[in-house]
Amino acid sequence: MNEQSRQNKSAWEYRAYEFWTKRDGSPSEKAKLILENPLAFLKKHKHYFKHVEGKRIANLCGSNGRKAVPLALLGAEVTVFDISEENKKYAIELAAEANTSIEYVVTDIYDIDRKRYGGSFDLLYLEGGILHYFADLELFMRILHDLLKDGGKMILSDFHPLSKVINSQGKVNYFDTGLKSGDVAYKGFFSEEEQLNFPDTSIRLYTLSDIINSVIAAGFSLQKFDEHRGWNNENIPWEFTILAGK
Repeated sequence: MNEQSRQNKSAWEYRAYEFWTKRDGSPSEKAKLILENPLAFLKKHKHYFKHVEGKRIANLCGSNGRKAVPLALLGAEVTVFDISEENKKYAIELAAEANTSIEYVVTDIYDIDRKRYGGSFDLLYLEGGILHYFADLELFMRILHDLLKDGGKMILSDFHPLSKVINSQGKVNYFDTGLKSGDVAYKGFFSEEEQLNFPDTSIRLYTLSDIINSVIAAGFSLQKFDEHRGWNNENIPWEFTILAGK
């Protein structure tokens, strides 16, 4: 595990389970909501997952299982790869409360056992703020490509690089390539006094062309690219989704 990954593991294993319980409720409470309509919890990507019975899906950086558990309830065989033991704890409890099961592998994505998992998955699903945790984007994409079966597809959704520049009012340099320290995503949910003890993450920002070109360079066939408005329908590109095949 490299130094960036060690730093991010430390950050994501600091009070993460407590945060998920604060934000989403206990695994039991969250499971009851998911069971009402699993497909709805896949939100803007739900049209990709209407017929996943029997499919093998890798949910990379799958966090607390909020996407993996709905996919399992829809009949998929789901494996989560994530760096945080705290995330795993919540996710496994969530799956149990929803009367389903997922495989959860705590690992750095760079360290996934490609002999075991290579060519195993029909679908890869990645969503949320993920890519900035990986300084070697081309290696990251090659690993993803290796995990897919021939004919498989990747659904990759992340924060739109322009949104960071717009929201910072130009303080963020769109073309910056250096590693930076950052706050773990849930730090702001705790008091200012508690925030003083939070470890920093290590992140690297990418341009949109960096991301698209890394997908192509890894051998994927780029099939669709969508841009999404802000969560409150703001008139800026807040997120994007890439559909790519092998």
